[in-house]
Amino acid sequence: MKDFNYINNQFYIRMLLLHIGYGFVIYLFPSLAKIILMGIMASFLFVIIDRKNKGNEALMAAAYIAGGEVFFRQTSAVVFYETGKYAVILFLLIGMFFKGASSKTVPYWLYLLMLFPGVVVASMTISYDGDFRKLVAFNISGPVCLGVSALYCYYKKIKREDFQRVLLMMLMPLVAQMMYLYFYTPSMDDVRISLSGNYAATGGFGPNQISSVLGLGVFLLCTRLFSIRDRLINTIDMLLLIMMGYRALITFSRGGVLTAIVCVVCFLIFFYYKQDAKRIEGTNIRIFAMGALFLVVWFFSSMKTSGLIFNRYTNRNAAGELKEDITTGRVEIIETELTAFYHHPITGIGVGKGREYRKEHLGIGINTHNEISRLLSEHGILGIVALCILIFVPIVFWFKFQNNYYFLAFVAFWFLTINHSAMRIAQPAFVYGLALLYIVDEKKNPVHRKRLASQ
Repeated sequence: MKDFNYINNQFYIRMLLLHIGYGFVIYLFPSLAKIILMGIMASFLFVIIDRKNKGNEALMAAAYIAGGEVFFRQTSAVVFYETGKYAVILFLLIGMFFKGASSKTVPYWLYLLMLFPGVVVASMTISYDGDFRKLVAFNISGPVCLGVSALYCYYKKIKREDFQRVLLMMLMPLVAQMMYLYFYTPSMDDVRISLSGNYAATGGFGPNQISSVLGLGVFLLCTRLFSIRDRLINTIDMLLLIMMGYRALITFSRGGVLTAIVCVVCFLIFFYYKQDAKRIEGTNIRIFAMGALFLVVWFFSSMKTSGLIFNRYTNRNAAGELKEDITTGRVEIIETELTAFYHHPITGIGVGKGREYRKEHLGIGINTHNEISRLLSEHGILGIVALCILIFVPIVFWFKFQNNYYFLAFVAFWFLTINHSAMRIAQPAFVYGLALLYIVDEKKNPVHRKRLASQ
């Protein structure tokens, strides 16, 4: 057991050094971004096909791409905007080709089928001036990515060690992105800070998306403090947690940070419940240490932003005056989508039509920030059914097995992210799928494993 942990720790440190270097190289030579991404994807594809996905290599490849999607967009490594989602879908489909999917995935096949009538409706409602392909692809790729992730993961057994490798693969490109941001903007002392979204701290890319992915990185690092008992690795993870938490906070985009905090709490609820009496004291100490780290990050961020971060999270402007709208205009967008659903409850207005609908009624062509209201407005009654599948199927799955203490945190990440950032990125879709995995701890079930082998 000690040797196994030693190998894993050595692998982790090598991966960290590799991705710190990755972030630095892309900062120095931005033109290499496309070449490196193509090499990464080709390598994953070769490994999946060569090993026939025997070790869930497809899931690990999808995790890496989902984790790095925003970084790839930010550095112009992608061929087209939705490359990350399409790559996740492709890897998981190849994985299912070799290993198949559970016979119990019928609800998610139905979910995918319910998405396409909206495309047919869109072909009749989107104006001639609108780019039908781009509008549909932008809005349907995320839900399809979620459906494919659910098909791959639902009822799929995975060893706990392999599951941890999947999470590690998702974390590594986030480390590379964090380091890239430190090289790009090492200090907040000489930059202009915007309370609506601090582009100076995000390398000029969307603060909402970067806050979302760095928030997930914060969550993954927090969980490692509890699932891994090694002083050196814990020290490294705490340092990374401070660095990533700081970069997430100074984006001034609250959604990803608040989502991370909720996910950590959800994880700890189940983790604490499943602890042996002997480990409770150690867990309490780690919770206290993590809370202290959060306070350090908060006060350091407040100092570096001259207290403006406090104004942002208390919904005040730079002068300290309380704002009326805490949602920064999102409520108005949701209202137009609910109005669209009210007038078109059966068929909806069609996938991608929402942007044009808001242009017609608000005078502003803006994409949705809320996937739930988008489902209702663009898919009509089928959107309600699809939403019910996405909510209730995981709940039934959890009450049946209760073997994944990441479950509630993953579902919370999906639900909260799609409510402030829709499905602009693949991460919430992919993480939703991870909540449906059946995690097997072989050390605790040796007899069961032998029975399966003898049958």
